[in-house]
Amino acid sequence: MTSKTNALIYFLAFTSGFSIMGIELLGGRILAPFFGSSVHIWGSIITVFMLSLSFGYLIGGKLSTKNASLTRYGLIFIFASITVLPVALFSQPIMEFIFTRVEDSRYGSLLASTALFFIPTIILGMISPYSVRLLVTDSEKSGQVAGILYFVSTLGSALGTIITSFYMVLAFEVNNIIIGFSLTLGILGVLAIAVHKSLASVPSTPSQLAVK
Repeated sequence: MTSKTNALIYFLAFTSGFSIMGIELLGGRILAPFFGSSVHIWGSIITVFMLSLSFGYLIGGKLSTKNASLTRYGLIFIFASITVLPVALFSQPIMEFIFTRVEDSRYGSLLASTALFFIPTIILGMISPYSVRLLVTDSEKSGQVAGILYFVSTLGSALGTIITSFYMVLAFEVNNIIIGFSLTLGILGVLAIAVHKSLASVPSTPSQLAVK
């Protein structure tokens, strides 16, 4: 795998971390008009995101053992893009449906968070373990690679938190930000697939076999 390909994977992992935390923060803004913004609302959102990510890590690790490639990696981003988009398009009717049927705001917010964020966050959670699989070419350096990868991803999460909460919500509508995250993930997925195809069009070297 070339250094440019490694840099791309790190960048994509950074962007996924940024997107996860940005979407999680916006979840509070989406639920607030119906369920409020008390501590149990945030408890519901955080629970759903943490549970979803744990499933995503498990599934992503499993998938990475089966012919891992940049194309499949890019498809994860595209699927994430597709599943994030309904959060912007259908959150209002979903919130209204749940709000009118569940009286307790604790369980209503938990159900609403699950309906909106469970599936997209699972898919986003698949990115980190898959990234590690693509980056590791030497088992002796696997711990170092994983450490760098999680540093980059967590740094993206930190920046996603601060930039979304300090700047984006002041400049854009929540739904527009969600759509922006969706488009960004989709574009990066297409980029990963394009890079894989460009690598496949040149003679293979031992360093490139890891991404084919």
